[in-house]
Amino acid sequence: MRPSTKQRTQAMSLTLHQAVFPTVIRTLTALNAILDKAALYCETRKIDPSVLLGYRLAPDMFDFKRQIQSVTDQAKGMAARLSGAEVPSYPDVEVTFDELKARLAKTIEFVKSVTPEKLEGGEDREIVLKMRVGELRFKGSDYAFGYFMPNFFFHATTAYDILRHAGLEIGKRDFLGGV
Repeated sequence: MRPSTKQRTQAMSLTLHQAVFPTVIRTLTALNAILDKAALYCETRKIDPSVLLGYRLAPDMFDFKRQIQSVTDQAKGMAARLSGAEVPSYPDVEVTFDELKARLAKTIEFVKSVTPEKLEGGEDREIVLKMRVGELRFKGSDYAFGYFMPNFFFHATTAYDILRHAGLEIGKRDFLGGV
């Protein structure tokens, strides 16, 4: 007899850490590798890196630099909020590929520092975000899957799309980071 959906779900319960953190780390690592390709692209084609770093898909969208800053802000914010820690503050001052790579590396290390034990209870923790339009309140799991993940992947995908649109020869495998 085949197990019910409820039995299968109970048998394969997934922690918040298992469901979110490896994918976030892999995506940040993939973006770091894509930055290497972008720097090489600029060097071989004699393009001023500031042109690519300031490139955007539409006039009212963030430029490439800000997309990377946003994806790291999302990741460090998620790891801190779900673990009950203070969100690290990074000034948005990066203007080179190397500076963006350092920001990504710092974010990866912070996310890795949040162990499964530090995340215990995170799925039920109240998350409060102060926004221009007021406060947004979430239960931890709703924040992780309904707010964080869409925002994180929006900025990661937009950063990828900006470089792809600018002519960088990258593909889905680059974005997925060796899956």
